[in-house]
Amino acid sequence: MTLPKIAYLTGEYPRASDTFIQREVAALRNLGHEVETCSIRTTGPEHLVGPEQRDEHARTFKVLDAAKSPLHLIRSHMRWMRNPIRYGKALGLAWRTAPKGIKGRLFNLIYFLEAGVLAAHLADQNVTHLHNHIAKASCTVAMLSEALSGIPYSFTIHGPDIFFEPHHWRIDEKTKRAKFVACISEFCRSQLMCFAHQNEWDKLHIVHCGIEPDRYGKTWHSGGRLLFVGRLAGVKGVPILFQAMAQIQKDMPKLSLSLIGDGPERKSLEALASELGLADQVSFLGYKSQSEVAEALLEADLFVLPSFAEGVPVVLMEAMASGVPVITTQIAGIAELVRHGESGWLIPPGDTNALAAAILRGMEDPPERQAMGEEGRETVEAQFNTTKEAAWLSQLVCGYAEGNPPHSKRPPSQSGAME
Repeated sequence: MTLPKIAYLTGEYPRASDTFIQREVAALRNLGHEVETCSIRTTGPEHLVGPEQRDEHARTFKVLDAAKSPLHLIRSHMRWMRNPIRYGKALGLAWRTAPKGIKGRLFNLIYFLEAGVLAAHLADQNVTHLHNHIAKASCTVAMLSEALSGIPYSFTIHGPDIFFEPHHWRIDEKTKRAKFVACISEFCRSQLMCFAHQNEWDKLHIVHCGIEPDRYGKTWHSGGRLLFVGRLAGVKGVPILFQAMAQIQKDMPKLSLSLIGDGPERKSLEALASELGLADQVSFLGYKSQSEVAEALLEADLFVLPSFAEGVPVVLMEAMASGVPVITTQIAGIAELVRHGESGWLIPPGDTNALAAAILRGMEDPPERQAMGEEGRETVEAQFNTTKEAAWLSQLVCGYAEGNPPHSKRPPSQSGAME
């Protein structure tokens, strides 16, 4: 059987912070799908941190770069104007779903222009299904591309920020017009159900973001090393981590923290570390490749992610695959990955005292850390494995294309306990 040729679209691909999308693409290709990667914007060089990113960047179609050619833009839209009724309806959809105000209308018209270029590329490449990650602007382009070309689309919805402005991003209309929606967690699916019509609920499936567990080696040791991986942005709660470290500094003077990642808060965080007397204990390492993150996990005793808002963080999966217990916040879908007291500790977000206590508890009991690490590895292997999740996503794409879609939220082997 010939598998559908899939195109993948995101606002910016590949990014160092979105390696899970790259893994998903690779897994689908290994299953036999042709996958054409597309990006609205061109990725900056700071994200091309490894050979995987550089290879994907070279083969990815950049929508805005193509649209900057007036001749290419006109030719693309002339192609769809041959069907004036469909073209008019697509333009009407762009106008109808635009956020209020002149700026909102203008942006949706820009997305419409981008959609014409993308749709022409998909048709030229004989793509039969478009899948989008991150249900914001790039998903608007995907929706309008389908309206122009008839090439069906689906999307993965992550959260949490998309649910802060669901009406702005019209996730109701995107869900209605999509073949199906891949929700990254039960929690995420429930949030989308708040805005999607009840008639659409059956096509809201759960497809976990995943990792390749075999990429990560197991390690257990006791060296007082904490690791954080993520964007250095306010939502990640890094100041709480610094305050917790300062609070237990007398008890654990050799405690160290490495931060992998970059972002808008880096300078202020560097200043805060100095202000709290942690300059010698905290290392800012910037973005790292997947292999470098895996190596850093081999040196970590505890992985800490004190976020205020998340989906289901892939970095937690990577830590658990390495046998590193995690300390993170009890928010959104995290509890579907981390079981408190079994594979890590869940603390209230923004609670410095609880975070400090969890770090002390984790560092004081190496046997407990080892048991938690083993439990975490088993969880990731069973439910957050990229190969297994991509196979489920492929089943969804094929099933909907054939008019015989799966009716379960999860694959039949896992859906029994969840339905």
